[in-house]
Amino acid sequence: MKSKLLKGILASALLCATLLTGCQSATNQVVIYSNADDEAVTAMKNALDKNGYEGQYIFQTFGTSELGGKLLAEGTNIEADLVTMSSFYLESAQDQNDMFVDLDFDTKSIEEYPNFYTPITSQEGAIIVNTEELKTNQLTAPKSMKDLAKPEYKDMISVTDISSSSTAWLLIQGIVSEYGEEGAKDILKGIYSNAGAHIEESGSGPIKKVRTGEVAIGFGLRHQAVRDKTSGLPIDYIDPTEGNFSLTESVAVVNKKGSDHQKLAMKMAQCIIDHGRKELLETYPNPLYDGETSSSAYKSAYPKVFKEKLTADLLKKHQQLSEECKEK
Repeated sequence: MKSKLLKGILASALLCATLLTGCQSATNQVVIYSNADDEAVTAMKNALDKNGYEGQYIFQTFGTSELGGKLLAEGTNIEADLVTMSSFYLESAQDQNDMFVDLDFDTKSIEEYPNFYTPITSQEGAIIVNTEELKTNQLTAPKSMKDLAKPEYKDMISVTDISSSSTAWLLIQGIVSEYGEEGAKDILKGIYSNAGAHIEESGSGPIKKVRTGEVAIGFGLRHQAVRDKTSGLPIDYIDPTEGNFSLTESVAVVNKKGSDHQKLAMKMAQCIIDHGRKELLETYPNPLYDGETSSSAYKSAYPKVFKEKLTADLLKKHQQLSEECKEK
């Protein structure tokens, strides 16, 4: 009995020591919060691990809305030291909480960005089609976002839900920009009716259904369709006449009042840009920095920027507009 009791005490002591060691180790690591896709996370981790930072960070991923909510609610009290996130959310969080420090390295970006962040990826929207399914169903390929509301596409299209994926915002920006909010409502009602059960939570959801032939048409990320077509799949992409709107995801360093974590996080941010972009370009091919190039296939026909500044409040406004257009 005493032997069992002694073993139990020793086991408990060992467990406590292990937990304390683990906690101590965790506090010595840079915490990275990200809304990035798996491919981007892998590229960033590879850049860090291959350049001396393996074991010095913890990487946690969130949905865009979830992470955005944390940034706005927690400010500098957030656990993260380094954040990769949709740029408009970073700007909204900075405006509200003044929570990021200026980057201390020269990014050499093609476009100008605020001093506290620099982009890691850029993504554009486009219409995506399965050419075989179009033929099988005797459908003419759409030319515009408005066309997606045509009754002949009933149950044949897939789109994303803006309440869960920012990819859908690329569609809604285009419709609102071209037809105004009231005109956009009529078009969105038709699109959602046509999509039915094919309104997806993930930005990659529509192209997955187009690939399998479950639907003939989707709206999603342009670079994914270009890559599929290049690889020989019966996939094509159409730049909608309303425009190819885009979103960037960027890296920012949380203000930890000059702590060692902040300094290390800054070095990791630079590492991701200096050493991660080559792999990132394989999945997200839009050039962002001096010296980067891409094939002509990745250059959209109608690149556009929304007339209003993209903010968390504007996203919420368009989310409400979207909800009003869904069948109850």
